[in-house]
Parts: sequence; structure tokens; C-alpha cells
Amino acid sequence: MHRAIGKGSGKLLATLLGDEDAERVGDEAKELHSRFYLETAELLRPFDRAPELVRTLAGRGVRVVLATSASPDELDVLRKVLDVDDVVDGIVSGEDVEATKPDPEPVFAALEKAGTSPEDTIFVGDAVWDVHAAAKAGVRTVSVLSGGVGAAELTDAGAVAVYDDAAALLDDLDGSVLFS
Repeated sequence: MHRAIGKGSGKLLATLLGDEDAERVGDEAKELHSRFYLETAELLRPFDRAPELVRTLAGRGVRVVLATSASPDELDVLRKVLDVDDVVDGIVSGEDVEATKPDPEPVFAALEKAGTSPEDTIFVGDAVWDVHAAAKAGVRTVSVLSGGVGAAELTDAGAVAVYDDAAALLDDLDGSVLFS
């Protein structure tokens, strides 16, 4: 199950259950996930220094677009927890795309919102599926280990750099591929 995290919910369920069973229980599983997520939302906290990373990037003129496959209710919770709406240039959610990671459609939607080209964009993510989706869109990926995937796996997938977490990326920002 852990290896499927980072895919959109439909693809995650298909990976775990097979297409037929995922179709049979998909809506119920998504509903139960959403209900549990919202019931436990008060437990959510941003990753260490993640809001500061987003604010620093935006303050340096980087167009920041957040991309998630979260449902509208879950996205509302995430936005409150991260508290960076005032500095982001856009948000791409599951409502904005038909296909989810590892399909590149969410990355293409984020590129459109940012108004940037793939070669001038860097995707920051924490799952192998982030790296695959970005690569299919022609975008380089910097990965962080908060997704529970090892550095070697992310590098093998194509990440150009891997950091322990958002705080480590922020600490090395000037030396990172984001600004070198």
C-alpha cells in the first residue's frame, strides 16, 4: 500500500485491488477516506518549515503553484494547515484534472497556472509518482523524504536532488537547483 501513496485515489485503489474491485468499492472507499480525513483534520500539521519554504520562494519571485489530488473538502483543510494562500500563484486539485499522478495532467495544469515552461520549472514532491508525472511533462523534480520513500528510489525515478525535508531544502536553497 505504501508504494501506491502519491497516486490519485482511483489509481491507488486499482493498484491495490485491481481494476474490477476498485470500481466496485471505489466510491465507498473514497467516501470513508474523506470522512476519516475530515474527522481527524485537527491532527494535521505542516511539515517543518514548509510554509516558510513556500513564502521564501514566493518572496524571491518564484511562481508557486500547489498541486494535489485532494477532494475540495480535504483541500480546504490542507490550505488552512499550510496557510500560504496569500503567496501562491495557484492551486491545482483533483477537481481541475481528469487524470491523476503518475499521469502528467496535474503537472501540465500547474504549468498553465504558473505561466511557465517545463524547462524553466521545478516540481518539488515526495513520491515516486511525483517524479514520474513531472518527467512526463518535461519538468525536473526535487524530492523530499517526507513521503516515506528512500532517496535512492527517488533518484532512480529521476529526481535531480533529494532533501531530508522541506527544512533541509530551505537551508540549502541558494545551493539547490532551484537557484543555481
